[in-house]
Amino acid sequence: MNHVTKLKQSVSDILQRYSPRGLMLYFLPMALIPATFISLAKGHVLDISVNAAGFAFYMLAAWCLRKGLQAEHVYANSRIARLPQTPLKTIAAVIVALTTGMIAWLGAGHSLSAALMFAGGAFLGMYLSYGLDPRDENKITAAYGYSGDEISKALEDSSRIICSIELANDRIRNAELNRRIERICEVANNILGEIAADPRDFRRARKFLNVYLDGARQVTEGYAKTHQQTHSGELEQNFRNVLETIESVFKEQHQKLLEEDVFDLDVKIEVLTSQLKREGIL
Repeated sequence: MNHVTKLKQSVSDILQRYSPRGLMLYFLPMALIPATFISLAKGHVLDISVNAAGFAFYMLAAWCLRKGLQAEHVYANSRIARLPQTPLKTIAAVIVALTTGMIAWLGAGHSLSAALMFAGGAFLGMYLSYGLDPRDENKITAAYGYSGDEISKALEDSSRIICSIELANDRIRNAELNRRIERICEVANNILGEIAADPRDFRRARKFLNVYLDGARQVTEGYAKTHQQTHSGELEQNFRNVLETIESVFKEQHQKLLEEDVFDLDVKIEVLTSQLKREGIL
């Protein structure tokens, strides 16, 4: 991922996080606040309960909707993310529909049939405005004795490891080392993408996922913690040497996957494993 693409992705993530989509739902129940106080002044217990409950349910629906939109964004922009486990957007739509029907029936005094029509209209409005949760999963097929779920879980775990490396990199105050770690994460993400696109690569990339990626995480997190306590030139150079080896092997792994040739890759893997052991990482 080049700097322009990475910048675009970062901007996209920020815009999604602070997107105004779904915020209107937080303002929808504001009219219920004065209505609750008016009912309180009049001593109408039922109206107080309905308005207060309606406010709470609308706010819950707004929270569910925002979280659902964020989960949908992550799923849409990742080749390895699974479908959101909880259909938060659908839950939000149902809550809004039921709450609207409750207020129309118990609060405004409409008939039950009219309240159901209000509820249906609210659900339709939520559907037209935000849609429901995604249903078509980016299914990863089985390959070489590994089920699709096993491969998906391994890729998700590896993706979390890459995120951990990126977080550790944020704590390192060295532009050169930062760039090296960014390149390592870029290549690692490309490898995960190759496996997601062709699950047959999983068998050949298992050692990368199980040994190298976690080794890269351990060494990066260890340095991020240690370098803040001491400014040792030797420690920095050792870390630089390890990063150079990791980056070289990661690129080698990616190229071998592209070429579908893994004949001499195990030799390179053993070399890196030995180096990580000498550095006390494994």
